[in-house]
Amino acid sequence: MRQVRVHGPNDVRVDDVDPPDPGPRDAVVAVEACGICGTDLGHIRHGGMRGPGPEPLALGHEISGTLDWVGAEVDGLAVGDRVVVHPGDDDVGRIGNGMPEGGLTDRVLIREAARGRRLFTVPHDLPLDVAALVEPLAVGMRAVDRAEAAPGEKVAVFGCGPIGLAAIATLADRGIDEVVGVDLSPTRRRLALDLGAAATVDPARDDPWDVLASRHGATPHLFGPTPATDAFLEVTGADSVITDVINRARRGARLVVVALHYEPIPTSFLVVMMKELTIRGSMEYPPRFEDAVDLLARRDLSAMITHRFALDRFDDALAVLSDSRDAGKVLVTP
Repeated sequence: MRQVRVHGPNDVRVDDVDPPDPGPRDAVVAVEACGICGTDLGHIRHGGMRGPGPEPLALGHEISGTLDWVGAEVDGLAVGDRVVVHPGDDDVGRIGNGMPEGGLTDRVLIREAARGRRLFTVPHDLPLDVAALVEPLAVGMRAVDRAEAAPGEKVAVFGCGPIGLAAIATLADRGIDEVVGVDLSPTRRRLALDLGAAATVDPARDDPWDVLASRHGATPHLFGPTPATDAFLEVTGADSVITDVINRARRGARLVVVALHYEPIPTSFLVVMMKELTIRGSMEYPPRFEDAVDLLARRDLSAMITHRFALDRFDDALAVLSDSRDAGKVLVTP
């Protein structure tokens, strides 16, 4: 079968590999769709998880499909079930992030499926390609959880790629109406509005902080008025956004960092202290992974998917995600 693997820095290939060899506690998913994530781009750039390893790194962790094989010790699941995959397990390993298995393939082995909490069935009226949004939706949902955003509060989401859009959709689903999305891409700004943002900002044309003060009101501070925005989600990966939020947020505001920042960022902890800011990281998923399945069943988020490619066209898919600011979620559909 085929498997996308990283062999070294910027050396990624669709390889021919042996099919899964499952045991009685395992399952095999015939992959319907697998998204490409910004994390995958980082692995490709670095040549592996933290650089080249002894074996090629299999990619892909945003997986939907049908069960092709189920071990005798796996309860509650059957061949033919439509499922999404929870890719992370600290005891077993992380699919697409260090394990021999990755979801950018024809069939993916789910080790220790008998443990539970690895495979989740999806409603029959939810298309399987859309179901592949569950994993990035869960990431955006976790960021909203970490922000502790509540109805009536005002939120700014910097970055309207797939995770930012997932966060906006989650905020809208929870009744948080005053959300401003900030992104350079007109396509992503349009998607943000479609998914529940009250307004968007093109930072190349307008100062986001002026727009936030206009929409959310201003509050006084020792260093001058600041927007009354309650919570900020940093989903761009741009270091300057973290610095700007710390310097320009109101007293008591909350910042959640969900984007990847590979280098240290100089931070004035004097300002953090004086403003009593809360800064939190957000990693992976809410405790109940299937909350993302439930949200997809309630709300049509299919507009997030802007591109679909066959597995043999992985290079084309990668080029779109790497070179275009107008891409939403890019799916590979074996």
